[in-house]
Amino acid sequence: MNTALLSQAASQARGLAMDAVHACNSGHLGLPLGCAEIGAVLYSGGLRQNPDAPKWLNRDRFILSAGHGSMFLYSWLHLSGYDLPLSELKNFRQLGSHTPGHPESFETVGVEATTGPLGQGIGNAVGFALSGKRAAAKFNTADHVIFDQHVFALHGDGCLQEGVAKEAIAFAGHNGLDNLILIYDSNDVTLDAMAVQTQGEDAEAYFTSQQWDAVTIDGHDFNAIAAASAKAKADKNGRPKVIIAKTLIGKGIPQVAGTAAAHGEGGAKFIDEARAGLGLPADQHFYVSDEVRAHFAAVKAESVKAFEAWQATYEAWSAANPELAAELTACVAGAVPSDLSAKIPAFAADYKDATRGAGGVVIQAVAKAVPQLITGSADLYGSTKNYIKDGGDYSAANPLGRNIWFGIREHAMGAICNGIAYDGLFRASGATFLVFADYVRPAIRLAALSKLPVTYIFTHDSVGVGEDGPTHQPVETVSGLRVIPNLDVIRPADAEETAGAYVAAMLRTDGPTLLSLTRQAVPLMNELSVEARRDGVLRGAYIAKKESGTLTHILMSCGSELQHCIAAAAELGDGVRVVSVPCCERFDRQDPAYQESVLPKSCTKRLAIEAGVSGLWWKYVGLGGKVLGIDRFGISAPGNTVMKELGMTKDHVLAAAKAL
Repeated sequence: MNTALLSQAASQARGLAMDAVHACNSGHLGLPLGCAEIGAVLYSGGLRQNPDAPKWLNRDRFILSAGHGSMFLYSWLHLSGYDLPLSELKNFRQLGSHTPGHPESFETVGVEATTGPLGQGIGNAVGFALSGKRAAAKFNTADHVIFDQHVFALHGDGCLQEGVAKEAIAFAGHNGLDNLILIYDSNDVTLDAMAVQTQGEDAEAYFTSQQWDAVTIDGHDFNAIAAASAKAKADKNGRPKVIIAKTLIGKGIPQVAGTAAAHGEGGAKFIDEARAGLGLPADQHFYVSDEVRAHFAAVKAESVKAFEAWQATYEAWSAANPELAAELTACVAGAVPSDLSAKIPAFAADYKDATRGAGGVVIQAVAKAVPQLITGSADLYGSTKNYIKDGGDYSAANPLGRNIWFGIREHAMGAICNGIAYDGLFRASGATFLVFADYVRPAIRLAALSKLPVTYIFTHDSVGVGEDGPTHQPVETVSGLRVIPNLDVIRPADAEETAGAYVAAMLRTDGPTLLSLTRQAVPLMNELSVEARRDGVLRGAYIAKKESGTLTHILMSCGSELQHCIAAAAELGDGVRVVSVPCCERFDRQDPAYQESVLPKSCTKRLAIEAGVSGLWWKYVGLGGKVLGIDRFGISAPGNTVMKELGMTKDHVLAAAKAL
C-alpha cells in the first residue's frame, strides 16, 4: 500500500470539500475532512466497483448514512472515475446540479440511497444486505458464484442515536447479515456539543450485545483501515461487522478540528490557511494532482478487469442455468405480469370479510404471479394477514424465506424495505396497523422521494377498530399520508377493490403504494363486475352506482363507508350517482376528460363521507357540498357503536344529502 500517495489523495479530497463548501457558503465539512483516510482506502480498491458499470449486480454497495457529509461521497466518486465531473463539485448545492445538499439516489450516479435524515442509511444498508443474502441463496450455484457482494455504510454518532438505527442493528444481528459492514465515524462530537453531553455508551459492548463483531481502530491510519475492512469482508461467521474508527472531526482546519464548530461550514473561513497546511496550491482551487489522477485511473483499470472476470462467470452461469437467468432478468427489470388481475381469482358473491382478510387471500395469488415479492410484518402477521403461505420465514438459515419477521420495529421495517427496493431485485412490502404509520412515516417519505416501489399493507384503518379506543383509531392518519407527494394511498371498499389495490401496487414502479385495510367486515358490491371494481381502483375513482335519471346528487366515499352511500342512494331517487374514490392520487393523475366523466362540474350537490378527518375531501365536493368526517379523536366502544356515534351511517348520509 502506497500510503504516501493515499495521503495525497486524502489531502486533495479534503481540499475539494473545503472549496465546494466555501464556494456556496453552505454544507458540512466535519465528516468529509475527518473521514478522508477512510475514503482513500475504500475507493482505492477497498470497495469492489466499476465506475463505468455503476449498477454492476455484484458491486459492493456503499451508503453514506451520515448524508450531511455529502461532499465526502461526491469527492470520492469524482476521484475514482464515476460520471461526476469536477464542474459538478464546483456547482455543489446549486440549482440543477448533480451534487445536491444531501445524496439523492435518483440524482447522482454512484449514490446508492437517498440519505440525510439520520439513521435511515443504516436501515437501508440492512435492506441491501438482506437482498444480497437472498440473491446469493437464490441464484448462486455450486459451479458459479455471481453474488458475493458486501454492503458498507458510513455513519456517525447522530445516526447511532436515532432509534431507527438501533432497530435495524438489532434486526441485522439477529438475522446473521455477515455481508454488512458499518464504519462508525466515532469523533466524539455531535452538532451542538461534544458527544459526552448526550451519550456514554460503550460502542464495542453495545454492538457485541447485538450479535455483531466490533473492532476499534485509528480512523486516520491507512493500514489499520485496510486491515479491518479486509478482515470484515473475509469473516463469514454469521455476524455483521462494525469498524469503530476514531477520527478527528474537521481534520485539516486546526481552528475548529475536534470541536462541534467543525460539523458544518464553520471552518470554511479558515480554508486558505488550511489548504496551505495540506500542501495544496494557493492559486488553484478544486485541485487534484496528476499523480492522484493516475492512481485512480490504475485502480479503475483493475476494477474493470474484475468486472470483466465476473461478466465471464455470469455468462457461463447464464448458459448453464437458463431458467434462473430468465428469473434474474425479470427481477432486475422489475417485471410484473400485465395480466396480473386475471391471475387473482374472483371472490364468491356471498364473500364477506374485512378487507384485511381479503388482502390475505389476494396476496397468495400475487405471490405466485410475482415471485420476487417478499413481505414482512412488525410482529402482526396474525392481524395484518399478509403472510405468504408456503413462502418460508426469512432467517440466516433460510435466506430464501419470503416472510420477514421484523419484530416490533416499524421504523426499521420501513428503512429496510427501502434498502431492498434500492437494491432493485425484489419487491418489498411491510405491514402494521395504520395508526403506527407514524412510526414508519420518515421511511415512507424517503421511499416517495426516491421513487421506490415499496408496498405498505396497513390494517385496522378507522374508528371501526372499536374497543381498542382512540389510541388505535387512526382518524387523521390516512389524510396525513395522502399529503405525502408521490405516495399512492388506496383504501378499498370491498374484496375486489382490494384485489385491484394489490394489482395497482405491483404494477407501479415509480413510487410506493399504501393499502389501508379494514378490520371489520364489509359487503361485496356485487352490482358491479369484478373487472369494473378492479379497473376502477387503477383509475383512482369510478362510478360505483350510476344514476338512472337526470343527475342531481353525487355521493362519494372509500373503504368501509362506501356501503352507506350505496344504501342511501337507493332511497334518494334516480338522480343520485355514487362514486368510489379508493385512491385520490391515482384519480388526480387521470386526464381531465375522465375526471369530468366521473365528477361532472355541472353537478354541485356533492357529499363525501369517510371515517377520518374531513379536510382533503373538500377539493372534490366544492364549497357548496358537504363532508361527513370525524374531526376529533375516537371513542373506546364496540366498532359499530363508535361508527354510529360519530355519524358514519346510512342515515347520516341520507340526512346530509337531503339537506343539500
